[in-house]
Amino acid sequence: MNRTAPERRLLYVLVFVVGTSSLGSEIAAARLLAPYFGASTIVWANTIGVVLVALAIGYWLGGRYADRHAHMRGLCLLVLLASGLVALIPFAGRPFLSFSVDAFAEISVSGFLGSLFGVLALVAVPVMLLGAVSPWAIRITLRDLSHSGEVAGRLYAISTAGSLFGTMVSALVLIPFLGTQRTFLVFALALALAATAGLGWRYLAAPLLLTSVILMPVGTIKAADTGRVLFEDETEHQYARVVERPDGSRVLELNEGQAVHSLLRPGSYLTGDVWDGYLVLPFAVGERPLRRIAMLGNAAGTVARAYGHFFPRTAVDAVEIDAELFEVGRRYFDLDNPRMREYAEDARPWLARTEGGYDAIMVDAYRQPYIPFYLATKEFFELARDRLAPGGVVIVNAGHPEGNDDLETVLGRTMEEAFPTVLRHPIEPTNTLLLASEAPISVARLRASTASMPEELRSTAAIAAGRLERRLPGGQVYTDDRAPVEWLIDASLLGYANDD
Repeated sequence: MNRTAPERRLLYVLVFVVGTSSLGSEIAAARLLAPYFGASTIVWANTIGVVLVALAIGYWLGGRYADRHAHMRGLCLLVLLASGLVALIPFAGRPFLSFSVDAFAEISVSGFLGSLFGVLALVAVPVMLLGAVSPWAIRITLRDLSHSGEVAGRLYAISTAGSLFGTMVSALVLIPFLGTQRTFLVFALALALAATAGLGWRYLAAPLLLTSVILMPVGTIKAADTGRVLFEDETEHQYARVVERPDGSRVLELNEGQAVHSLLRPGSYLTGDVWDGYLVLPFAVGERPLRRIAMLGNAAGTVARAYGHFFPRTAVDAVEIDAELFEVGRRYFDLDNPRMREYAEDARPWLARTEGGYDAIMVDAYRQPYIPFYLATKEFFELARDRLAPGGVVIVNAGHPEGNDDLETVLGRTMEEAFPTVLRHPIEPTNTLLLASEAPISVARLRASTASMPEELRSTAAIAAGRLERRLPGGQVYTDDRAPVEWLIDASLLGYANDD
């Protein structure tokens, strides 16, 4: 049966909107998972894999049902149903994912399996329904077999164009400016409007309801276990929140919240935690305060703030990929250092462009539970070595599950490819600071410098001097070509959980 021009145009609109919503929802789904399972390549692989499988099943089912129900009404009803399921994803996602994190922790499931289950449960069915649209539209549009290739090619081209548009608009516009919840709702609304155009005004209640939901205020993304949430936002790069604990201290949590990225204790520039080590360990290489440092992974500025107080002559180049965290630092973490320069860039490309000459390069850019592989390779540490001033030191925070040293061992071995001396300071049960330099690293020098330090730092320096030791033996050298960081971390987490 020949289709009228308005019917063909509606089919083209349906296919374009479905393509937009399919890939746009995939981007939003990865963002929805980030506060619970992180934003690693493993989470992305799970998201992409589930979406592809769901689309493939949808193509198959769509082809079967289209032969039996080759009419617009059935297709539009399918799109309307998919619209409702897409709209439910963010509302079902948050309680479901919170429960999943707790449940999988109990049965020792890694982030890989946890995120895979989350994507399957939340996204697979609506994406499968969306996948059924293109073959169904082809069947409706097809006039005769002599034009089948032309019809299929045209509709799949329109669908692919929609997918490209959905990918870009979700990543560059909707998520940064509307947030993840409203991104899903906008795609659901677009689907509902397209379906209603084919079903008639009696179905207009669906897009009107979605519009009202979009206009409602968004609630707290994740409730705090203890304390109260002072700030939360989905920045261009990640989910971030500031929690004030009952003792008045404030912490910055990113993505899944399994690690604290900045800490402010009332009335103090010290934290009693890993950040204090960055203040005293450089004295194991040189006896004078540092002239210039680079802080790769500034977060909300815990270290930069402390340097501004204890060593006000030290120039700090603070590098943080997420520009919004600088403002979070000033607003919630008392970040005020006149000698600090802000660089909202990715750490390694920035370091490659800078002229160097740093007395210390401090690395705390790792996102728990995973770390960017390109900050854990031989090539990265060779770059850091080349950007040091003579006698400079690199200090790396290696976070790890308590009692598991796999990541630290790999980092220490890899750093040793670029530096003759690598020492470790196990400053916390879940954090080890690794020091590397071409100059000698001396425990005696650190002890001798203690007396000239600000009084508040002396006990921290004395503890560090008593714990400094050679790096752990063994370990594999990671390179830019091969650095299986995610699998190493997953194995560490599983081993830690099984030991419990």
